[in-house]
Amino acid sequence: QVQLQESGPGLVKPSQTLSLTCTVSGGSITTKFYYWSWSRRPPGKGLEWIGYIAYSGTTYYSPSLKSRTSISRDTSKNQFTLQLSSVTPEDTAVYYCARVEPPYYDLGSSPRPEWYDSWGKGTLVTVST
Repeated sequence: QVQLQESGPGLVKPSQTLSLTCTVSGGSITTKFYYWSWSRRPPGKGLEWIGYIAYSGTTYYSPSLKSRTSISRDTSKNQFTLQLSSVTPEDTAVYYCARVEPPYYDLGSSPRPEWYDSWGKGTLVTVST
C-alpha cells in the first residue's frame, strides 16, 4: 500500500513562493503508469487540481495556475515537490498530494475522482503577513 506525506512551511508571506514536498513510501514514483498529483482545498471551497508529474517526469498543469506552478521530483528520495510562486491570501488552502492513474486520452485535465487511489493527509498552508 503506497503512502504519501506532505511536508513544508505552514505559513508563507504574500509574493513569496510556496514550496511543498510529498514523500512516497511503499511504491516508486517511476512506476508505470502512475502520475503524482497536487491538489488544494481553500477554506469553504471545493477541491482544485493543481497539476501532476508523470512516472516519466513529464509535467501537466491546470491552465488557471500554470504560470505560477512548477512540479519536480527527486527519484533518489522518492519525492516530488510543488512550487507555487507569487502567492496571495487566495492561495491559502489545505494542499494534498496523491497518486492518480489517468487514461492516456485524458492527460493534462483535472483527473476524475475515481482515478485516484492514494492520498496524503493534507497540510494547511496560510498566506499572510
